[in-house]
Amino acid sequence: MLKFVLPKGSLERATLELFEAADLRVSRGSDRDYRATVDDPRIDSIMVLRPQEIPTYVEDGFFDVGVTGEDWIAETGANVIKVTPLQYSKNTDQPVKIILAAPKDAGISSPDQIKPDSRISTEYPNLTKAYFEKLGIPVRIFLSYGATEAKVPDIVDAIVDVTETGSTLRRNGMEIVDVILESRTHLIANPACYRDPEKRRAIDELTILLRGAIDARGKVLVKLNVAESALEGVVGLLPSMRSPTVSQLSETGFYAVETIVPKNTINILIPQLKALGAEDIVEIPVTKIVP
Repeated sequence: MLKFVLPKGSLERATLELFEAADLRVSRGSDRDYRATVDDPRIDSIMVLRPQEIPTYVEDGFFDVGVTGEDWIAETGANVIKVTPLQYSKNTDQPVKIILAAPKDAGISSPDQIKPDSRISTEYPNLTKAYFEKLGIPVRIFLSYGATEAKVPDIVDAIVDVTETGSTLRRNGMEIVDVILESRTHLIANPACYRDPEKRRAIDELTILLRGAIDARGKVLVKLNVAESALEGVVGLLPSMRSPTVSQLSETGFYAVETIVPKNTINILIPQLKALGAEDIVEIPVTKIVP
């Protein structure tokens, strides 16, 4: 039913991991294959292409649905439906940033200090042009095909580039002058496809799976038993999405309690629960959370 396109390159691994967590495992002959399949009746075909190309291809109807960055939607100006943000990037769950950066020794601390006719290297010529036009600073824009930061200062004076942690910039003696755009990964759809009731239903169902997998990241299910006398203290300690589930056991005076908690708190939480009287504590991985 749906023709999907997924990003190749920096987002590739994280995207495939998300689809697998959503029980939409992408199968292909090798990492170099551009065509893939998913064993799901809602997905007819999958291609893996550069994220820069995906918004335009989805807009033009070559694909019904795609995954790409907000930065490439803005750069191409493509008319697509942003179905849902997907909170992941190359290495983290944080958005990447499109930034203006200059050499540390250039003495540039704000964008208005960029001199007229400065040379700017970037993979985002349209975003860069619009940014400097808004500032009222004429610059010369040089299209970059990678290693953008390596072109300073011999070829260009500053760069507009994408960064996730800023470590590459720092290693190359550069510092961020301004953040132009924060970019999240997005599930996008062709507008005509999204208006089709059958395809829209399929997209919505797949979105539930993908969002559920993302919302489960970093969380675990905790189950425990506790005597009635200690129940209030245990329940009061437990964080939860709403409130913990409490069920009376067949043994009089005892209750079963379960709730979802952040994985990074479990090492502190379990000893505290034990000290309050919790017994039979079980930690269970969570693969999806669907509200």
